[in-house]
Amino acid sequence: MDKKDFYKKLSAGIFFFLFIMLTVMMILVIGIEKGFTQPKFYVAVLFNRVDGLAIGAPIRFSGVSVGTVGKIDFLEEKINGRGVKVTLNIFKRYKKQLEKSTRISIRTEGLLGGKLVDISSSEVGPYVDLDWPIIGEDPIDVQDLVVVFKEAANSFTQTTKTMDSINREVRTISESSQRLIKRVEQKLIEGNLFKVF
Repeated sequence: MDKKDFYKKLSAGIFFFLFIMLTVMMILVIGIEKGFTQPKFYVAVLFNRVDGLAIGAPIRFSGVSVGTVGKIDFLEEKINGRGVKVTLNIFKRYKKQLEKSTRISIRTEGLLGGKLVDISSSEVGPYVDLDWPIIGEDPIDVQDLVVVFKEAANSFTQTTKTMDSINREVRTISESSQRLIKRVEQKLIEGNLFKVF
């Protein structure tokens, strides 16, 4: 092997080694930024249905990303009417805030976005034991909204028809009243309003 081949292979090896090191460093930086290396604790939340929530979906606490969905399982027996258990992986630094009276629900990100877990907290109410499963609020079903909107539209249509009918009757009464008033005025002018024969 001559000197030129040795230097080519050495520079290729150094370049390959630097590339691997750079890739590992990028993965670590992104992992630290995304919280992969941060300590987490786990919270079990029970839902009746999850409507498209997926593993890895974000968890937001008052709008701040605090973790991801770790697991979604069916329960063998329902607890309080809830049969789906969602395990939340939440960063430990948010544990104190979550121990306050916590409300957990599934929301849609934007109008057509993916599902996420939304956590909100209030200062009023008892502290929550995060070691026990929490009862979550079921997501709003779009089908239910469609039915409600359809019933409201039917009700508005019926009300409009009724109002239209009332409006026609009032117009008829008004026209009859105007004719009667004109006849009375005419009889007054002629001076024979009280003459029967």
